[in-house]
Amino acid sequence: MSAPFWQGCAEGKLRYQECEDCGRAIFKPQDFCPNCLGIRLTWRESSGSGEVYSYSVVWRPQTPVFEVPYVVAIVELAEGYQMLTNVVNCEPEAVYCGMPVSVVFAPVADDIALPFFAPSPA
Repeated sequence: MSAPFWQGCAEGKLRYQECEDCGRAIFKPQDFCPNCLGIRLTWRESSGSGEVYSYSVVWRPQTPVFEVPYVVAIVELAEGYQMLTNVVNCEPEAVYCGMPVSVVFAPVADDIALPFFAPSPA
């Protein structure tokens, strides 16, 4: 069900679903619309721009693989959906609610990339 999302990430494209019945943007990938229960969902490409809705700075890693501090955030995308992610390429103390951000992709394997968000250019 989520294959189009991951294929998009590998291609440097952020994808989300949109309900053809009510027009709602949907993320995370679903079998049906959580708004109207419609099953006609279409994959769309996101602009990748949004703003930080909420965030937290993590100082204690889950495992030693995670370098601290890092910022976990909920980003509100321009298309109207929210995504749990990390804010990268800036100091944790520079992050704020309402901060404009854009998607960036970090390859973690030959065919896998993860979407993160970085401050948008002014």
